[in-house]
Amino acid sequence: MENVSCCVVSCERPLDQTYWNNQYKANTINWDLGEVSSPIKTYIDKLKDKSISILIPGCGNTYEADYLLQKGFANITVIDIAPLLIDNLQQKFQGNKNITVLLADFFEHQGKYDLIIEQTFFCALPPTLRQKYVYKMYQLLSNNGLLAGLLFNRTFEQGPPFGGNKSEYENLFKDAFIIDKMDDCNNSILPRANTEFWIELKKNNVVNVAMYQFEGITCNGCMATVTQKFLALPNVLNVSMSSDYSTVIITSNTEITLHNLQNEIEYDAKYKIKKL
Repeated sequence: MENVSCCVVSCERPLDQTYWNNQYKANTINWDLGEVSSPIKTYIDKLKDKSISILIPGCGNTYEADYLLQKGFANITVIDIAPLLIDNLQQKFQGNKNITVLLADFFEHQGKYDLIIEQTFFCALPPTLRQKYVYKMYQLLSNNGLLAGLLFNRTFEQGPPFGGNKSEYENLFKDAFIIDKMDDCNNSILPRANTEFWIELKKNNVVNVAMYQFEGITCNGCMATVTQKFLALPNVLNVSMSSDYSTVIITSNTEITLHNLQNEIEYDAKYKIKKL
């Protein structure tokens, strides 16, 4: 993912509410399939409990929610940041008590869900937000809750969409989630054949997951050094820092004090860490 030039997009074309609203106005969401994707359809068909609470973030035209409703699921929430899209969805589902349609920033949303469906939301976010994505998913899932869906198994010259690879994804999610599945998807739609992973990630309830703001790092070498210092602390399981070095997630058996973390980086006066 370091080869993906997201800065052009995130700096010159911020991926904000205005950007996404304009995409829906112009009907230029090129990855919109016009129907529920075959892997997610197959997964939904296997779900037995129709009462589980389900969240679809970055829902787009939410064909997944349409299909869930057809199958009798009764507790669905969809979120997107684009006002035009959400206005259309609120009209479409008006009066349907089985679905809640929210105009909201996913990272500000509060709630608890048994299942979160990932369908082209992760890939639409700037890669610098991936650690925040993991942390927020962990917060939103109920005990033993599941994050399930699709991730791209490829890179793009620029995005969105933004892709990635299995090693990156494993390092991002490990220990905060139990990786039940992260496999090549064998029933992707034809244009995406051999370019998707199917994931089922279960929230790991017995660990502590904390997110921090970091200041002072300017290169990958420094990031690697800091990461190794944090990993060497007792009870730390995984450390994941964002590609712009501004955010770090630490997964541990017990909470690591801010004092202990600061002690590890005192060798460089520029480095500062603050819990978010």
